[in-house]
Amino acid sequence: MAPSATFMSDSGNSLQILVVEDHADTRHLMERFLRASGHTVTAADSFRAGAAALGSQTFDVLVSDIGLPDGRGWDLLAEGKTPPNLYAVAMSGFGTSPDRARSAAAGFRHHLLKPINLDQLEAILTEASAERRARGISSAPEPE
Repeated sequence: MAPSATFMSDSGNSLQILVVEDHADTRHLMERFLRASGHTVTAADSFRAGAAALGSQTFDVLVSDIGLPDGRGWDLLAEGKTPPNLYAVAMSGFGTSPDRARSAAAGFRHHLLKPINLDQLEAILTEASAERRARGISSAPEPE
């Protein structure tokens, strides 16, 4: 689970990431991996907590479980509180074509199947960071 030197050696790749995941072990693993990779991470354990975080803080990336106990991750982007450049990644135990299509229709750039492949996630975050730099954004504001 050691993060590659890609993020650790270049602070310009650091992202503000919101992880929305109700399964505590998965959420903690994601938090540890992302922080060790040099990112700032906010974690939420429910749809309600995720929506509140999106409404009160600025993030570069949203990584959200689709099946949450109090809502669907797909609906987080529909709440209208997300910035237009938010790079959204869905994760789910379901990876059928309709599931992936629904994620794309909701505004998610990627749909990752659980268990998450951390190398694949890191590649996606590299893409998100490159897009952020291309837009001329150096970093999202620090969460309060």
